[in-house]
Amino acid sequence: MSENVKIIAQNRKARHDYSIDESYECGIELLGTEVKSFRDGRISFPDAWAEVINGELWLNSLVVAENPFSSVFNHAPDRKKRLLLHKAEIKRIHRKAEEKGYTLIPLSFYFKKGRVKVELGLCKGKKSFDKRASIKEKDLKREVAREFRTRMN
Repeated sequence: MSENVKIIAQNRKARHDYSIDESYECGIELLGTEVKSFRDGRISFPDAWAEVINGELWLNSLVVAENPFSSVFNHAPDRKKRLLLHKAEIKRIHRKAEEKGYTLIPLSFYFKKGRVKVELGLCKGKKSFDKRASIKEKDLKREVAREFRTRMN
């Protein structure tokens, strides 16, 4: 990501529970009060997912808290949000997501040049032995780096 990026939130649990094959940068269609909540970081998406409906990409289970300073014109916190991509990309994602075991999961939300963007990952669920293997691999890398640092000093 470039310099003009301000990260709002990241889904670290998704990186643990899923193996990420591809990732896409999407725009997101928001209401004004939702943008204010995004600026405050008042979002929750532990079980959010995306699907393709009628050639459009929709994000489900993303909870954007209501803005306390808005009046009656507030948004519904759990409404579906449309993701913005080119039609060709949506078709390609739809074909890949229909394969067995694949799902679309938001990995992070960030501001890029003043606009909210979503990093959407095409993911496949990990089995418990895969999770253990990745934890073991991460621990080995950490141990090697620690050993390298002590030998340098």
